[in-house]
Amino acid sequence: MESRVEVSLLPGYHCNSNTPSEDYLIPLRLTWTSGTFQPLGVTYPKPSKEKYEFSEKPVSVYTGKFELISKFKVAPNAPAGPGMLEGSLRYQACNDKMCFPPRTVPVKLPYTIQ
Repeated sequence: MESRVEVSLLPGYHCNSNTPSEDYLIPLRLTWTSGTFQPLGVTYPKPSKEKYEFSEKPVSVYTGKFELISKFKVAPNAPAGPGMLEGSLRYQACNDKMCFPPRTVPVKLPYTIQ
């Protein structure tokens, strides 16, 4: 099974990619709780390299709208019917002058096993 999470950033903001260019920058991370579905991995889009005032070299970032694609295996003992897949998205939002403290927000995706 495959799932897509759409992320949308306001104009003028970016978030660090899953592979930030500096050790002190917090990477974007989407994680899932195992249970009915066993997470197999997340595919992140290709980041762009942008130059900002707070960094001496280009920073690996995401801007605008982008998707995170997760792959799952359904557990053999998964009951039929509806449910909710739960995870979390950790990110560090920034503008062109500074980065803000990292945040973690819950992610929930409804599903139905037939």
